[in-house]
Amino acid sequence: MSALITIKTTSISSLLRYWISQVVDKKTIIWLDEKKEQIKNSVTGREFFTAFSMVSRYVTKDQLQLTPEDLKAASALHTGWFPGHWSVEQAARTILVLALPQDNTEKYLHTLEQVFISADVSELVALYQALPLLAYPERWQKRAAEGVRSNMTAVFNAVALRNPYAAEYFDTLAWNQMVLKALFVGSPLHLIQGLDVRANSELARMLVDYAQERQSANRPVSSELWQLVECVKSLCSNSKFKIQNSKKVNSQ
Repeated sequence: MSALITIKTTSISSLLRYWISQVVDKKTIIWLDEKKEQIKNSVTGREFFTAFSMVSRYVTKDQLQLTPEDLKAASALHTGWFPGHWSVEQAARTILVLALPQDNTEKYLHTLEQVFISADVSELVALYQALPLLAYPERWQKRAAEGVRSNMTAVFNAVALRNPYAAEYFDTLAWNQMVLKALFVGSPLHLIQGLDVRANSELARMLVDYAQERQSANRPVSSELWQLVECVKSLCSNSKFKIQNSKKVNSQ
């Protein structure tokens, strides 16, 4: 499918709806449209909580089948947004989240915080992946940090990998801790957006200490770690720096 060619995209929500419509039946789209309108016009927010929890009954967990043109359309709407790995279910949940009224800031934040608190793992992944698309993005820094601290790797990855939010809003300490945890849990560094921009000397020191600890224990060290350290040493003067997808090797 090619969203750039076949439709004129006016919003993130409409782009997501288009992608979903390519892989579900008309009944599902009608349900999603109805719930979206109910949420937009809701006074209590009850419609949102109900619909959000019911998505899995109506929508498949299959992955969206996106083309390079679709991903270009996504990036054009929000820099760094990369939904290439999103499922249909995650896209549908995001549409419902984006339908929430945003005029009352505190009510909006409270409603979403409540769903974060009560969400199961699959729902949390959808919510954290959508962080860069939410209104008042600077207000979600603590919530994003909670995702990084999660002991559920899928939740951690939803914040750390293929997500521009951390690079845009984390302070240096939170950023460094996220990168170090990615190494600790075995998440690939090359999927962290903004590594070249956010590289810093303190991160390099932390990485070297971590590598030395693993070497002392005769444990493997990711080659991605050394690439990032070298980037910092050169002050990331090469704007084309990218960590390549590589296998873990012993560095002794």
